Amino acid sequence: MNKKYFFLALSSLIIALSLFSSCKRNNPDSAGVEYMPDMYRSPSYEDNSVNPLFADSMTDRVPVKGTVPVGFTPFPFPFSTDGLANASKYWKDPFPASPEVVAQGKAIFDIYCIHCHGATGMGDGKVAAKLPGPPPPYSGAALRNITEGEIYYTLEYGKNLMGSHASQLSVDQRCKLIRYVQTLQKLGQSDSTKTATAAAKDSVKKG
Repeated sequence: MNKKYFFLALSSLIIALSLFSSCKRNNPDSAGVEYMPDMYRSPSYEDNSVNPLFADSMTDRVPVKGTVPVGFTPFPFPFSTDGLANASKYWKDPFPASPEVVAQGKAIFDIYCIHCHGATGMGDGKVAAKLPGPPPPYSGAALRNITEGEIYYTLEYGKNLMGSHASQLSVDQRCKLIRYVQTLQKLGQSDSTKTATAAAKDSVKKG
């Protein structure tokens, strides 16, 4: 290699390095030269950020009317007296009352319901004692004959002191929970010698 070109290349490299090393950073936290800025600063807008593309400046958008999440089945009965009546009459639980489904429903009940309704659905949960009035027992006159549609309606919209559980439980979870609640509705009706706990366990085993 010609010495002239070698020294010229070496001089150019030294000058370039000097320029880079002499550059002052305006931000001491800067990562320096960014070869691919898109990897550092995404061109997309973050959640809850200001967005000049929309008139209301909101990045988060309301879903298009009529759309539902993938896998979600909307409840066809509105919050109204007629909605409750129609849910009671027409809505049917798609899950069978099999031992597996009832057991899964019990697991859900023990997380979300036991605090108020009690372990056997008698309305004697620890939280119920602090309420203006405890929930009635599932096997009592007020609840033993309510339909699966009424139970689902209550889970969807809430009733009296019980709030809606639509945000806590998926559609499948609600349906499985209903199958277990139905076993609690039967407690004390067929065999008065059984305790509530024994009857609930028996219901899970037999399906």
